[in-house]
Amino acid sequence: MITYPMLKPGAVIGVTASSFGADEQHRELFDEAVGRMKERGYQVSLGQTVYKHDKARSAPGRERGMEFNGMMLDETIGLIIPPWGGELLIEMLEFIDFDQLRPKWVLGFSDISLLLLAITLRTGIATAHGPSLGDLRGEKTDETSIMWQEVLSTPPGSSIVQQSSHKHQGAGAGTDSTSPYLFNLNTPTLWKSVSGQDVSLKGRLLGGCIDIIRHIIGTPYGNVQYFSRHFIQGEPILWYLESCELNTADLRRSLVHMKYAGWFDNCSGILFGRSGGNQPLYGYTTEEVYRDLAEELQLPVLYDLDFGHVPPQMTLVNGAYAEVEVTGGRGTLKQYFHG
Repeated sequence: MITYPMLKPGAVIGVTASSFGADEQHRELFDEAVGRMKERGYQVSLGQTVYKHDKARSAPGRERGMEFNGMMLDETIGLIIPPWGGELLIEMLEFIDFDQLRPKWVLGFSDISLLLLAITLRTGIATAHGPSLGDLRGEKTDETSIMWQEVLSTPPGSSIVQQSSHKHQGAGAGTDSTSPYLFNLNTPTLWKSVSGQDVSLKGRLLGGCIDIIRHIIGTPYGNVQYFSRHFIQGEPILWYLESCELNTADLRRSLVHMKYAGWFDNCSGILFGRSGGNQPLYGYTTEEVYRDLAEELQLPVLYDLDFGHVPPQMTLVNGAYAEVEVTGGRGTLKQYFHG
């Protein structure tokens, strides 16, 4: 059984820097994000790691893990959102007390997706892949990204529907300093399938940033088979994946690694988010990587969906039962918070 937290109005948001902190260069942006949350009626509780910076992380792994444990056990905190992603979240996994975690939402993406996936695989507690705190600092939030609040407020046993965005932030789109919105959504969005046809998929959502989550394959934090047996009783898994910086050869290697590890066993399909990376190598393109994977797994593959490092992004819940439909380039995601 999956355990679904529920966000309540006026909740206390716990902010702990599980990866990057807010160094002097980014402190103003972080403080702006905190201010926006307070304007929206939330209280904010800042951890000691938030304003720290220790080379490529906020603080040593033990310190980050212990602070995260404390916020998960703190009954006054209703939601945890790290400031943003980073590089070395993996260092803190060994210090997380998974057996003692209380059900509450953890929201984020990029490096944070490793924490999200590990929690759901180990405990069956649903986690939320969506905007980081830094992505919510705009005076206004686009209609796709703002859905994080409605998704996390959905009661267990209910469902929530999200629609594909109308536009996303295209390559080279700079920020418009006169706009109340953080992102410059200037390029029409089209959800695509490898087959070129309309597609309907169902399954239990699992996923994250490939660059990061591939590193827990074969570890106690990446036991997909255990999750499947103990929490979803063998229901099909619908993977959602996106890449930040991988070239196409590294993307291909990572996906083959996942296949060899059995992560795509009992899989109903694969969803790929947009990426600003995935640079072609010797003419090998991202679309060809997707096509090769679809052919060898004999599974439907969708791509250029609204999640990942190219805004805006939906909020996808690890562990939720999902129905995804793509018709004429438009997409619908319905998530059920049950079982």
